[in-house]
Amino acid sequence: MPRILVVDDDPMVGATIEVLLQRQGFDVTLADGGEAGLAALETQAYDVMLVDIFMPHMRGFESIRIFHERAPAIPLIAMSGYAFASSASPSPDFLRMALELGASRCLRKPFTPDALLTSIRECLAGGSAPKDKKEAP
Repeated sequence: MPRILVVDDDPMVGATIEVLLQRQGFDVTLADGGEAGLAALETQAYDVMLVDIFMPHMRGFESIRIFHERAPAIPLIAMSGYAFASSASPSPDFLRMALELGASRCLRKPFTPDALLTSIRECLAGGSAPKDKKEAP
């Protein structure tokens, strides 16, 4: 049974993901923030990590960078619910930045259950190498 670490400071988001994944047969550990997620990583092995980009105490991309540094072999799916002021205005591409910091996949909240499950299955099937990263020569 694949083990999934879900790191999100929003209890409703975490609980929803937890229930969905458990119903699909995954063993889920829910961490309510970056520090709790790092502690969980120290005590158990995981097959995939789902990490929210914006959480208190680990701002911005610090959480993605640290999780990837601590467990580079574990595929990391970055999640962002960042609300853009206007879809027409130029804004930073936070999900692209997460890929550059080591995320294997990215999901923009709200995402569908199918999108989440597809991302997890792709990570389980394909290992940790992000699609967008180039191989070293």
